[in-house]
Amino acid sequence: MKKKIFLSLVVIFQFLIFQLSFSANDENIYKKIDLFSEVLDKISKEYVEEVNQSESMDAAINGVLQSLDPYSAYMTPEMFKEMKTETSGEFGGLGIEVSMEAGVVKVISPIDNSPASKVGVKAGDYIVKINDIQVQGKSLSEAVELMRGPVGSKIEITVRRIGIKKALTFEIIRDIIKVASVKSKIINDVGYLRLTSFNENSSEQVKEKIKKFKKNKKVKKYILDLRNNPGGLLSQAIKITDFFLDDGEIVSTKSRKKFENRKWFAKKGDLIDGQSLIVLINYGSASASEIVAGALKDHKRAILLGEETYGKGSVQSIIPLQNKGAIRLTVSKYYLPSGQSISEVGVTPDIEIAESSDDFQINTKTDNQLDFAIKLLAG
Repeated sequence: MKKKIFLSLVVIFQFLIFQLSFSANDENIYKKIDLFSEVLDKISKEYVEEVNQSESMDAAINGVLQSLDPYSAYMTPEMFKEMKTETSGEFGGLGIEVSMEAGVVKVISPIDNSPASKVGVKAGDYIVKINDIQVQGKSLSEAVELMRGPVGSKIEITVRRIGIKKALTFEIIRDIIKVASVKSKIINDVGYLRLTSFNENSSEQVKEKIKKFKKNKKVKKYILDLRNNPGGLLSQAIKITDFFLDDGEIVSTKSRKKFENRKWFAKKGDLIDGQSLIVLINYGSASASEIVAGALKDHKRAILLGEETYGKGSVQSIIPLQNKGAIRLTVSKYYLPSGQSISEVGVTPDIEIAESSDDFQINTKTDNQLDFAIKLLAG
C-alpha cells in the first residue's frame, strides 16, 4: 500500500515538473523526470530511516520553486492559512520578515514592538541556527516552520551580524503579533506618520491620521517613516503613494506575458496640499516601502532621508492549490516612474544618514535620523 501511495505521489510530482518546465525547450526533460522518479524510489528503499513521503514531496515541490528565486515558495494548507491571517493584520510568531540568501535566512525587518525587535534582532541579521538546528541547507519554508510554535513558548535563534565577529544568540518568547500599522505624533509643527507594514487597512489608517493632523492648524509639514517596513500589499502601496501626488505614474509591472504588464497612475488630490514631506528609509525598508519612497523621489515630491533600502523589486502572486495550500510565485517585476528597477539595488536616499539607534519610538533624543528630519523641515 505504501508503495502505491509513493508511486502516486511520484506521478503527481512528474506532472508538476512537466507543467513548470514545458516551455523550457529542454530535450532531456523526460529523462530528468525519469531520473527524479528513480532517486525517489532509491530513497524509499535504501535510506537509513523510514521517510515521510508526504513531507518529501512537499520539500521537492518547494525545491523547484526555491530554485527560481528566494521569494517563490510552496505553502502547505496550514502555512497558507497563517499567511492570510498575516495580511489581515494579526498573527502569531516572532515578528520578523525574512528571505533566503546564500542558503541562510536573512532578516529583512523586525516588526515594531514584536518579540524579535524587543530582544535586539535587526534588519540584515543572518539566522544560522534555530534552537539547535542548523539553517544551512534548509528551504525558507522549512526554516519558517521551525520558528513557528505555540504562543508563549520559547525559541532560541543564533544570528551572524555584519561587523560583529561573534555569533549572537537571542532567546525569544513567541507571541501574537498585532500589527497596528500606523503610528502618529505631532512634533512641533510636523505631522509624523510611522507606517510599519502594508496590510489590508493601512491606507485607511494613514488617511484618518492625515485628517486629524489637518484639523490641527499648526501642522504645516509631514514626515512619513518607512524604516524597517518590510512591505506587504501592492494595492496599499499604490493608494498611500497616491495620497501625496496630484498626477503621474506611481509604479509599473512587467511580466513574462506582455498583455499582463500594468501601470498605475495617481489621481488628482494631494491629501496634504503640497506641503513639505520627508520620507525616512533604511535597509529594512523593502518591497511596497520602496515603491512609495521611489515614486515620491522620482516625482520630486519628497526628500528621502536615511539609508539605502533593501532592493526587493519583484511581485509575488499567491496561487491557491487544490489541497488548500498555495504557491507564492514571482510573476512580475516592478519599475519606478523613472523606468528604474530596484531589484537587488534599492532606493538611494537624497540625504544619507546612518542610524544611531534601531529604537524607533518617536524620540528625537535617541533617533538621529528623525532629529535631523525635524531640524531640516524647521529650515
